[in-house]
Amino acid sequence: MDAPPQQEHSAPFVRVAHIMAKCGLHVPEIVACDLEQGFILLSDLGEKTYLSALDESTADALFDDATTALTLWQLASRKDVLPPYDDKLLWRELDLFPEWYVSKHLGVTLHTSQRETLTSTFELIVKNSLSQPSTFVHRDYMPRNLMVSEPNPGILDFQDAVYGPISYDVVSLFRDAFISWEEERVLDWVVRYWEKARRASLPVRADFGEFYRELEWMGLQRHLKVLGIFARIRYRDGKPAYLEDAPRFLGYIRSVAQRYAALAPLLKLLDQLDDQISRASQGN
Repeated sequence: MDAPPQQEHSAPFVRVAHIMAKCGLHVPEIVACDLEQGFILLSDLGEKTYLSALDESTADALFDDATTALTLWQLASRKDVLPPYDDKLLWRELDLFPEWYVSKHLGVTLHTSQRETLTSTFELIVKNSLSQPSTFVHRDYMPRNLMVSEPNPGILDFQDAVYGPISYDVVSLFRDAFISWEEERVLDWVVRYWEKARRASLPVRADFGEFYRELEWMGLQRHLKVLGIFARIRYRDGKPAYLEDAPRFLGYIRSVAQRYAALAPLLKLLDQLDDQISRASQGN
């Protein structure tokens, strides 16, 4: 790893790698590091990502390994070891959606009632997130960051790990940016995770329906954030490809918003944005 200190801070990566290795997870071994110059010598976990390996025939086994590893990670949780996934961080991430996706990408200036809708929706999302039991959170536990390896999976890109909502990594795994699954299959995988978590005495809700509701709302936070991040990557960093998956995230958001009455204003706002974009394009 060549990470110039003036651009990237590698200390969190090294620290979380040690925590993960200690709890039995398969992460790159840090052979040597020079944080002052930004060089780290790592073991190689191979070239085959979950994203490239997942299909209808492999998904059950791969996700079973991934959720087993996830429970090990969560069982190692201790407060005040990793930064908290607190209200400030949750709000900062949500604000990426209006700033980068709505304003910069769509070119839409929200009027007062639309801004109020987003604010009230964000308040509900943050409240849900902070009400959940807390564990260690990888924060990007998705197929592109998991490697098919022995033992399986190898885990990458964990430097932003925090201590926060227990459902976050679960929804990241199954409602991914680059691959989608039928709702019934996702539900089955989430049930299997929840059963493992219960057997391991992790602090998931005793009622699965309550846990699944929390997971869906947590996913809403992630999906809104990621739309903002993908837009930022395009306009700030000059990498447009990520936004090609925006429809997938909008689909996730709409699907959840349709199921909960409290999210009806968000669904209405999305429809308004579609109408505004449509009228603007017709005007051109």
